[in-house]
This record gives sequence, structure tokens and C-alpha cells, in this order.
Amino acid sequence: MELVREQEFVNQYHYDARNLEWEKENGTPKTNFEVTFQLVKKDQEAKATVIVAVLQFMVVKDEFVISGVVSQMITIKNRIVNEPREFTQPEVEGLAAPLLDIVKRMTYEVTEIALDQPGINLEFNS
Repeated sequence: MELVREQEFVNQYHYDARNLEWEKENGTPKTNFEVTFQLVKKDQEAKATVIVAVLQFMVVKDEFVISGVVSQMITIKNRIVNEPREFTQPEVEGLAAPLLDIVKRMTYEVTEIALDQPGINLEFNS
């Protein structure tokens, strides 16, 4: 798949210290990642599809919870995509990889400042 990627965009990024008393009454948050794709344009003539990859995330650690939304516009050359479900799991992972990298980078920097210690490195498993 030949891709032309626009710059990643941070729609939202939240860092919250854990409040265990609040969680006792309201429930403990759960780590979650969801990647969705929005079809922007199908260009039959150029045989290209433009999509927006959107990653919504929540990461729960002992000291904090991060959550947010990051996105990226991507042109897929030499392929017409009619539905996002046409992507294979490896393709989904490849399309989402730069978004996960942004979350890793921001989390490292924010936790370094917030916790006044070396930043937290997030590890993602497929």
C-alpha cells in the first residue's frame, strides 16, 4: 500500500492524576484503544482514496490516566477503498502506527514534567 501522510493532528490529550477515592465511588477506568477510519474521498480517475485515521485512547497507569484523540489524513495511492472493513489487521496497524508514536512521545514528555522523574515509556502490543 503506497501512502502519502499528512501531519499528525492532536485533537485532544489529557493527563490526569489518579484519584482512587473518586474511583471507589465511580469505577476504575480501563485502558482502551480504538482506531477508526473516515472516508474523505474516492478518486476513481487517480485510483486513490483519502481517509482520516482516528485513534481514541485511554491508558491507565498506577499514578495517572491519559486519554485523548489523535488523527491523520492519509492518501492511499493505487487503491480504491469502499469501506474501512476492507483493511486487513496488519494494514490497520500500519495506518495507526504514527498515531501511537505521537501518544508515546507526548506521554513520555508530559510524565517527565508531571512526575519530576524520567518519563514513562508506553509499550503497545498488537
